[in-house]
Amino acid sequence: MKRLVCSWLVSGALSLGLGSVTVAAPVAVGASETDVVYGEAGGTQLKLDVYRPAGTVVGKHVGIVLIHGGGWSSYDKSTMDAMGCWLVRNGYVAFSIDYRLLNGTKNQWPAQLDDAQLAVRWVRANAKTYDIDPGKIGAFGHSAGAQMVSLLGEEDTRDKTAALAEYSSKVQAVVDVSGPSDFPSWAGSDGESLLSRLLGGTKKEKPEAWKSASPALNVTKDTAPFLILHGTKDEDVPIAQAEEFAAALKKVGVDATLETVDDGHAFTSEAARRLLAFATVAFFDRTLR
Repeated sequence: MKRLVCSWLVSGALSLGLGSVTVAAPVAVGASETDVVYGEAGGTQLKLDVYRPAGTVVGKHVGIVLIHGGGWSSYDKSTMDAMGCWLVRNGYVAFSIDYRLLNGTKNQWPAQLDDAQLAVRWVRANAKTYDIDPGKIGAFGHSAGAQMVSLLGEEDTRDKTAALAEYSSKVQAVVDVSGPSDFPSWAGSDGESLLSRLLGGTKKEKPEAWKSASPALNVTKDTAPFLILHGTKDEDVPIAQAEEFAAALKKVGVDATLETVDDGHAFTSEAARRLLAFATVAFFDRTLR
């Protein structure tokens, strides 16, 4: 067990284009559970960290699954510490997950999506333990993690024989930060190489794999509500990806908001991080509470 240390403590009100948002008095941060095993795949134990409010709160909490970025091949769940802390201080229970990372040709897609779906099913299966409502699960992801949470908001578990398959893996609200949404249009020379390794072939060789992994190409009227946050100066994932995705969601009547920020892929400025923090809480408050 460890104590959480917030690095994104913000207060007051901020106009976000979502209305004026005032964060309520913060909830005390409790001890988190680290390296909780949520499953196993390919001989690898899959682990997550749990961020919980301290003390007892009347009624069930809302659970949020956090998925880190890193090109599907690097980083880990600890990069979501700040967001986990921020969410728990606003009364949510957060679950930051590790997933199998692409390593050469090992752990190719859809291993990452399978792990993310299993994590959501595990959260639902353990809803009583963490006092959360299994019918209201949100997801937050950055970059590659944003692509994964977007698919969690669009589709349910593909493999009905998978572990915990009796529980749905579809989430009810999604925050997509700097995520790629249309693989065929995103891939330049560098992207083509990465995505070809991830998907096991080029877009000409594996067109269906490229399409099925692209959230903007799999939108339906039953897709969950979305908040999309993207930097106008993002050189890794052009803002056109976010604009295309938001347009596709709105076209079929999905509740979707696109917020842009004058920053790059990682949201490094104080203003960008404040907008991200406030907008995320405001969106989950509106859609899940």
